Amino acid sequence: MKQFILISTALLLSISSLAQEKLPVIAPYHAQNIRELYLDSVNHHTALKTILHEDTSSMYTQQDTTKRSWFYRKLFKEHLFEFRQPEYNVFIDFLPDFQIGKSNRDKTPWLNTRGARIQANIGRNFYFETSFYENQGVFPVYLDSFVAKRRVIPGQGEIKYNDQIGKSYDFSYVNALLSYTPNKYLNLTLGYGNNSIGDGYRSLILSDIGFSYPYLKLTGTLGQFQYTSMWAQFMDLSDKSFGQAYEDLGYNKKWGVFHYLDWNASKKLTIGLFDAVIWPDTDSSGKKRGFDWSYMNPIIFLRPAEYSAGSSDNALVGMTVKYKLFPKTTIYGQLMLDEFKLKEMTSGKGWWGNKWSTQVGFRSFDLFKVPKLDLQGELNIVRPYTYSFRNGQGNYAHYNQSLAHPMGANFKEVLGIASYTYKRWYVRGQLTYAQYGLDPVAAESYGQDIFKSYENRLQDYDNKTGQGIKTDFLYGQGTVAFVLNPKYNLRLELSAAGRQETNELKTKREFIFSFGLRSSFRQLYYDF
Repeated sequence: MKQFILISTALLLSISSLAQEKLPVIAPYHAQNIRELYLDSVNHHTALKTILHEDTSSMYTQQDTTKRSWFYRKLFKEHLFEFRQPEYNVFIDFLPDFQIGKSNRDKTPWLNTRGARIQANIGRNFYFETSFYENQGVFPVYLDSFVAKRRVIPGQGEIKYNDQIGKSYDFSYVNALLSYTPNKYLNLTLGYGNNSIGDGYRSLILSDIGFSYPYLKLTGTLGQFQYTSMWAQFMDLSDKSFGQAYEDLGYNKKWGVFHYLDWNASKKLTIGLFDAVIWPDTDSSGKKRGFDWSYMNPIIFLRPAEYSAGSSDNALVGMTVKYKLFPKTTIYGQLMLDEFKLKEMTSGKGWWGNKWSTQVGFRSFDLFKVPKLDLQGELNIVRPYTYSFRNGQGNYAHYNQSLAHPMGANFKEVLGIASYTYKRWYVRGQLTYAQYGLDPVAAESYGQDIFKSYENRLQDYDNKTGQGIKTDFLYGQGTVAFVLNPKYNLRLELSAAGRQETNELKTKREFIFSFGLRSSFRQLYYDF
């Protein structure tokens, strides 16, 4: 963080006067604007995110001759601070997220977030971004249950209790990104954040639902092929906690290596191949293992390397597919294998090691010929014990949150999302239905909780998706927002959400209404 501040300070001090912008802005695509890649006649690589692009729109926009006050321009049209030079651009924004709401469970949820972000690009090759968020808040009852169990706010890190402010949570976190593109064939990214692979709202391969982690990512593009190798460090919160004995060590670390090959097979069809290996920082005897250099090999499908290293690390392989069915409709899918034996897969006996997940979905744009009326539908199925391991240092998780789906495993889910944008108005509706199986007692595992060892399974065969306490889940949310400033997505937002979880033991219902002044392009997932 100190290095990022020094870099940004040096850039700011070097600016003596503002000049007409001659350099296009380098910026990441976000969920609100990535639609243009699907609508383009060119078949873009869209599965691997974050995606950087050159925004040349402001270079050719006619200047507004109306005299506007500084306050008006900063509130509605510009970044808080903008420094544009022929050689570089620097943007600084204050990112508030102030919300107040009401829950039928006799709670008044609220959020007080003060954030800041610095973005800069030097020439066309270098992009830099860092953001910081300091938060206090009170959350709905169902999120309180998640926090009590996992000790983290979904996607935002560990909490500490603040009894002085209404028994609220206090938490903060930082994200950072350094990206260098020396030519059109290669990109190097060093970051502290998260990544996503897939074209769906959910990802069963690698998702952005969790907390930030350090990573190094190399991406090469040649013709119709895009190939990525990424190395990351994760944390396991289950075995150790910060205390006097571990004051200098902190939580247990674990490592991950990921490879993804994306092939635009035609103007309509894209096929992706994926693999990942997760390994602990220490071996079974407690000896420090650290980063395993045998995994520096950038070639995809490292299962042979794992065996040659004499280890039993957690390996996963997967596949993605995207097909442009119509000019404004794209279908997509994923398949992930956490364990595979053809004999057991075809026997139909429900072997516990048949650990796989699959996804199929679609995106439709400008529905009924209405501009920016979009619809997305998706089906996700995850078998019991998928993503789990014999211990927390090998499961497919980081910071007590899954690296894939927020519901873990042992479920079926169908969801639909509709959104509409008109000028500065934004409307979004979501409906999700899922069915999963919970564990009757904490010591047993029916396969939904990926943080439990799969060695706690009840049986080797006759395992079915949804086994355990059969639970029906229903979630709906509607949002209406007026975007004050699109530069950093500052908006007034009114939202209503309902959640219901029903099984033979009890029914949990909660309805939450909220209103707030919000900003930034963060994607936070509370719909589970």
